[in-house]
Amino acid sequence: MDSSRINSLAQSLGTESELPNLQASVAQPDEAYRAKATEAAVKFESFFIGQMLHKMRASARAVGDHDQQSESVNSDMLDLADNLVADQLSHRRAFGVADAILRQLLPAQPASAPPAVNSIAEKTVFSEKKTPPA
Repeated sequence: MDSSRINSLAQSLGTESELPNLQASVAQPDEAYRAKATEAAVKFESFFIGQMLHKMRASARAVGDHDQQSESVNSDMLDLADNLVADQLSHRRAFGVADAILRQLLPAQPASAPPAVNSIAEKTVFSEKKTPPA
């Protein structure tokens, strides 16, 4: 929403004194919305990773030389394991899918907040201390 539209809305409502509050609420969504959006994005990333793991396992079954009897017995447990791995990876935001969704849904964080390190690659790069060669 641009400021002229907010101004006209505030003037039509007769709440010009509340204009700074209205602009602040439009600029930054409340914490409940932010929490719901984050939870939904993480769940979607979990679903995405789970589907990828299921497809990878199905492809390996089709290509490989597996015993059909043992595969049908173990498939339920393997599906459960795939879902658990997907949940763990999504909570770490390892693939960055949730972060991409949240960048689209939520405005940028205020400048006072430190940048969050979300992916495993960023954690590894930032945690390594580089020493100059001797």
